[in-house]
Amino acid sequence: MTQSPYATVDARPSPLRRLLPPPPGAAGPRGSTLLRHLVLAVLAGAAVVLLTNQLEPYRNLQVARVCAFLCVTAGFTILVGLNGQLSLGHGALMATGAYTVALVQRGLDGRDLRGQWSVPLSLLLAVAVTALLGLVIGLAAARLRGPYLAGVTLAVATLVPAVTTIFTGVFNGEQGLPFPVATPPAFLGAYFQPERWLAWIALLAALLTMLLMANLVRSRYGRSLRAVRDDEVAARLAGIHVARTQVLAFVVSAGCAGLGGGVYAVLTATVASGKFPLELSLFLLMAIVIGGLGSLAGAVWGALLLVALQDLPALLTEAFTLPGGLAQRLEGNLALAVFGLILIVVMLVAPGGLQDAVRKATARLGRRRPRPSR
Repeated sequence: MTQSPYATVDARPSPLRRLLPPPPGAAGPRGSTLLRHLVLAVLAGAAVVLLTNQLEPYRNLQVARVCAFLCVTAGFTILVGLNGQLSLGHGALMATGAYTVALVQRGLDGRDLRGQWSVPLSLLLAVAVTALLGLVIGLAAARLRGPYLAGVTLAVATLVPAVTTIFTGVFNGEQGLPFPVATPPAFLGAYFQPERWLAWIALLAALLTMLLMANLVRSRYGRSLRAVRDDEVAARLAGIHVARTQVLAFVVSAGCAGLGGGVYAVLTATVASGKFPLELSLFLLMAIVIGGLGSLAGAVWGALLLVALQDLPALLTEAFTLPGGLAQRLEGNLALAVFGLILIVVMLVAPGGLQDAVRKATARLGRRRPRPSR
């Protein structure tokens, strides 16, 4: 009798087992996964669009900022959570995407080339430029591990602001680059809120990012990322090119960071190096750890926390009458202190992050639900 190729699956190491195709009838077709993710993206997009119709302009800008950060945290989750690589330079990658959008928009405006197509074009170029930078970083990262890898990415985080200061004729130094952004289309009406239109642009970018990342996680490439993270030796035995997989993870994550930085630039219509400090890279790393490493739902939690904690000093200043010096010190240090405190509490209470805590709580409530009598 011929033995089934799936008969020895359980005897294989877990990274190898993940790379085997599912046995016949064990899983649905790949198209069903794509369709399910597409339906979820459409439903989430419709819900957020309806929400933006009810919000005031400032709240719509907050929604747009959450979507911009979600592009970054989703790609960062792929790099750190799925592939196990550490980066302390994603704030610089966001800055690269933002400056790319600013330069492209200013260039198009100088040649009187304006239109609704200019923003998508500049965002695509931002993704391409940051992905290319991610390729360069990834080639170096494939040979490094642990603190050495963190050191290289930290150098990138300090290099980008230095470049903008040196080439002031191009990047205008610390004053930054203002640039024009297309107004809402005429068919939306003359009184359509520009903030709502910006929220829709950011939402579309976030949904596309989440859709692509969700399908990547469930693909063979996603299984290769997890296999390399779990055991590089076993991954090599399974035929995976480890260095190439790690480089591609950096490219994907950098492209997402560039898209998020570009969207963030569109929201403010100006770019300055001071908006992307080293602390931003630390915030991004803490956000995905608190939300839940390796989970795209955790990336959503992380994006929400980033916006909420960045606005916390302003809320305290409005709620309490604080001296000018104290308010300035709070603005610079309060968010980082609160983020660190939340990280400690979450790691003690829910080591898997907020999303893992929600999943366990939901499962516990489901077990406690009384069964219907027959």
